Amino acid sequence: MTKKQKVVAADAKSGVEVPPPLFTAEVKKMFVEINGGMKVNAWVDSMRASSPTSRRRREVSRDRLPPALEVFDEITNASKGKQIVMFLDYDGTLSPIVDDPDRAYMSDAMRATVRKLAGFFPTAIVSGRCRDKVYNFVKLAELYYAGSHGMDIRGPCTGSSKNKKSSPSVLCQPASEYLPMIDEVYGILMEKTQSTAGAKVENNKFCLSVHFRCVDEKKWSELAGIVKSVLKNYPKLRLTQGRKVLEIRPTIKWDKGKALEFLLESLGYANCTDVFPIYIGDDRTDEDAFKVLRERGQGFGILVSKIPRDTNASYSLQEPSEVMEFLQRLVDWKERTLVDYERESLRSLKKQKVWKDQNYHGNCVCI
Repeated sequence: MTKKQKVVAADAKSGVEVPPPLFTAEVKKMFVEINGGMKVNAWVDSMRASSPTSRRRREVSRDRLPPALEVFDEITNASKGKQIVMFLDYDGTLSPIVDDPDRAYMSDAMRATVRKLAGFFPTAIVSGRCRDKVYNFVKLAELYYAGSHGMDIRGPCTGSSKNKKSSPSVLCQPASEYLPMIDEVYGILMEKTQSTAGAKVENNKFCLSVHFRCVDEKKWSELAGIVKSVLKNYPKLRLTQGRKVLEIRPTIKWDKGKALEFLLESLGYANCTDVFPIYIGDDRTDEDAFKVLRERGQGFGILVSKIPRDTNASYSLQEPSEVMEFLQRLVDWKERTLVDYERESLRSLKKQKVWKDQNYHGNCVCI
């Protein structure tokens, strides 16, 4: 690893060296919400900035985060003696980004890897998607699922979790009162966006997603105007951005970072110093979780992105295939650790037996 790739600041609690957050002022600017009176043209500029074309990608010149695969040993060394808890985004992390969000399937190999991962570490899927929809994609009952950006959380099915601290009855829905409003806005947007070719409105139960990945860039201004005109009548809803998607959510103070904290508390790790959370995600909505980990000084976030960008994450992976490799290496590392522990325990037992045998014979009295 070159000096430029080295992490530049040390985290006192986790023992992992982490880089400082990049361009935080620009991040705040990017997340200006439409409810605050942001003009449509400015919003469209923000849409372009968060969805760079190939040409604009070549113009980006920022320091990359340390690749998680290259500093894997550093990461595992920092986690020794601590309980790793895994948090995984879905789209763009476990599955590739596709034009049709209904066809964002994860591979069988990825599913098998996540299943093995959950056998060693408590594992949660944290997504902006509807929880039921994410479950239908992943199909692993032993995981925790936090849908709607963490506003719909449920634990593993009874008897499916191998973790002693797991709580199958975990349930958190802090935005239940907003369901009628969300459904109402969904119906309005479905009708008003029909004229925008390629636009897709997705009902994620406690939030809505307006996908513009397949919309001609010349029509983005029109689409942003439609969304803004609808939300003017719903001050209790706010608009944020993801990767070529506009996210409509209740104004309550709840996000993926809050979901992470809730799950850690549910697992019994709220005030523990021996927990090591790892959050992997590709979306700007994952920044809330990255920020929580940085502020807690525990574990770290891993950004999934091929290009450098503003983030509170500490490490990077380029695409879902690298995510799968990282997860598999974690599984392999844990298996080796357990084997080494069993061997060491066996050696210790043998030494104790030899000592007892020698001690017994040495004190034997003949009559």
